[in-house]
Amino acid sequence: MAEKTLQAMRRGGIYDQIGFGFHRYSVDPDWLVPHFEKMLYDQAMLAYAYTEAFQATGAKTYADTAREVFSYVLTRMTSPEGAFYSAEDADSEGEEGKFYLWRWEDVSGILDEADADLFRRTFRFEKTGNFTDELTGRKTGMNIPHLAPSTEGAGGASPIIDPEREARVERARQTLFAVRQRRVPPQKDDKILTDWNGLMIASLAKAGACLDDPACVDAAERAAAFILGRMRRPDGALLHRFRDGEAGIAGALDDYAFFTLALIELYEATGEASYLEAALALTGGLMTAFKDPRGGFFFTPRDGEEILVRQKEIFEGAMPSGNAVAVWNLLRLGRMTGETALLDEAWDAAAAFDHDLRQSPGAYAQFMVALDFAFGPAREVVVVGDPAAEDTRALLRALRSRFLPRTVVILRPAGEASPPICRLAPYTRDMHCIDGRATAYVCTGNACLQPTTDLRTMLASIDA
Repeated sequence: MAEKTLQAMRRGGIYDQIGFGFHRYSVDPDWLVPHFEKMLYDQAMLAYAYTEAFQATGAKTYADTAREVFSYVLTRMTSPEGAFYSAEDADSEGEEGKFYLWRWEDVSGILDEADADLFRRTFRFEKTGNFTDELTGRKTGMNIPHLAPSTEGAGGASPIIDPEREARVERARQTLFAVRQRRVPPQKDDKILTDWNGLMIASLAKAGACLDDPACVDAAERAAAFILGRMRRPDGALLHRFRDGEAGIAGALDDYAFFTLALIELYEATGEASYLEAALALTGGLMTAFKDPRGGFFFTPRDGEEILVRQKEIFEGAMPSGNAVAVWNLLRLGRMTGETALLDEAWDAAAAFDHDLRQSPGAYAQFMVALDFAFGPAREVVVVGDPAAEDTRALLRALRSRFLPRTVVILRPAGEASPPICRLAPYTRDMHCIDGRATAYVCTGNACLQPTTDLRTMLASIDA
């Protein structure tokens, strides 16, 4: 089900086939006609999903899609300081979708006839247009570029075409993209929001680690540095919004939960203990400001604006709920650090929503992800080695490239008596390299298997 959906979305008009990135939603059952707005959080969560699909299947098309989404975000949605803008509008020059639509003859005026014909066939143009007016039901003469549905099943592979043809289609796409760039663009919503940036940072960090792409990790680190440096009060509390040089509005639960998720993903992508330390500090702030003594977390902070009722939401619509992500964060941090109090807090928070989760589990997908991790079996894999050494990097690459949703990865640098990670995760203190080689400790249920320097043995232990 997941693969069919991801394939159909990537091949449909909901995906910007010319400039990349996903539009907000589809108004038809075939993913053809979108509402043309582009939201940062959609790019973030979809790229995260495509990255996980690549981990689970190894199908290159999913990795390519994630890279294309990041290309769009880093080109069109990134501030000079490295943080991410919120959205691009659906309209340009007063018409929805005008920036993205093409007439049949437009392509002929840009490409030679052979390439124009190939491009129109590939992206399913019609002379009368494939975009139908919602009110009149008539063809508008405009086309939404989209691809034929996949016929290959798992992996979403396209029907085999020769490399020369594929290269011609890509050259044509780039040419039309350059022409489109001269059009009046949709208006940009240039607010920088902590919660949406958290999702984007998490996605970039995860994909950067999985795809071994340092540029993605660098972009994630730059955005995280902006949030940490420009969107906090002097006491360390998060602020929600930044625009025109000014940060403001007290951070809500989603800001804390989503940005903590970003810090956890950054730690796993880089092994830099400072990110784990920041995630733990932010979690402490979340517990102080948002915790309901009866279980779960309020949406607004304890010292925030005075309101009649503090809501405690687990509803999931276009985004996961802050409560679900907070529970997932607590579980992962508890496993990383060995701090059982964090695990207890996660169970208490989840139990507060027991009735709702049992009544309609499918409505709370992110909570199901958290509970899947909670019930396990979950594992901690500690890699001990020189972070710059190839044998250490090989073990980490093998872990990051696989779909291991119940596994946390900790890097314990070798050659240091007491690196920062040993303070944050004391159980790693007595873990050392074997014969000077990078060594993996696979642990579950508060016990570790025999350490190994062999990559295949490590992976077999995880599978077992």
